[in-house]
Amino acid sequence: MTALRPLWLRLHRWCALGLGWILIVAGFTGALLVLAQPLDRWAHSTLFRAASGVEQSAAPLAPVLARARQEFGAQAGLRFRLPQQPGDSLWLRVQSKGWKGTLYLDPATGLEQGRRGDTEGFANTLFKLHSTLLLGANGKALLAWAALAYGVLLLTGVILWWPRHWPGNWHVKLRKSLVRALFDLHRIGGVVMGLLIAASVLTGAYLAWRPLGDVLNVISRTTPVKAPRLPEDIPEPLHPTPNVDALLARARAAMPDGQACFVQVPTSAKQALHIRFRVAGEPHPNGISSVWLDPRTGAVLAAQRWYEMDPGTGVAAIAFPLHTGALGGVALQIVAALNGLALAGIGASGLWLWWHRHRVRVHALARRNKP
Repeated sequence: MTALRPLWLRLHRWCALGLGWILIVAGFTGALLVLAQPLDRWAHSTLFRAASGVEQSAAPLAPVLARARQEFGAQAGLRFRLPQQPGDSLWLRVQSKGWKGTLYLDPATGLEQGRRGDTEGFANTLFKLHSTLLLGANGKALLAWAALAYGVLLLTGVILWWPRHWPGNWHVKLRKSLVRALFDLHRIGGVVMGLLIAASVLTGAYLAWRPLGDVLNVISRTTPVKAPRLPEDIPEPLHPTPNVDALLARARAAMPDGQACFVQVPTSAKQALHIRFRVAGEPHPNGISSVWLDPRTGAVLAAQRWYEMDPGTGVAAIAFPLHTGALGGVALQIVAALNGLALAGIGASGLWLWWHRHRVRVHALARRNKP
């Protein structure tokens, strides 16, 4: 082990220098999100609270959908988020060529209360930075590689720290110097918080980069759950806008013990309409139990609860609330925030220690070479 120490040290150092900055950004922004998102809802209550104060959605969705199609075009991706708590507003997520964002509507009247783009407002920008590094799909892939790098950093860090004689030195020497204090905090903090941070990093990477779920399905030899194809023996309707209210009612009848959460509207009559539910005992706060319907006939094509889906999707149902802290309420949310701060602190201290050591060596070399 001692003979390989230089190798472990180089591996630890270059993984940190290569992808450590991503871990710092992800950790710090994740910790901020725990506080920023509820503050955002409080500060912008005109968006998130129903103007009429009603407890349930009463207005039909069809007129809202028709207005959105007229404004954003027939090819725009549209998804309703139904009120989940008394007094919540109705959301309509829009993805079009000209604009991407969310409309906030009064669930009693269907009238718009306001709108906000994906990167409008501090909380939205912070979420985009945390989940994609503001780089879209490329950012998600980078986060997945950073998670792999963290695994290497954790393993090599434990090997480098491992004491020859137990219990070893667990003291942080704050009085000697800033460098010594940061060194002790870096190595001891990395060991103590390592596994907790690993849970946050790995679940975040799993959620950010969908191919990880596909790998899990390949390993388990399971076919991923996909939207069912529509029967081809039924002609298409004259216009592609489905009767979304009637379809929602049929979906609720197909999953009567679930709470409807999202209604994904197809961009054409050749695609199934997808409605997500949250059923009793489901860990995901937004629900991934699903009903698919034929928008032409209203027929239920498939209905699956979260535990009936493929492993890649089923793991996501647990990874999301574990990553955000929703699985354990306020206590786990505090732990998630502390994990983020610890990750950012350990990463920043490691980079600073490398920079300080590098600067000392450069100055020493300059003094030796001075004529």
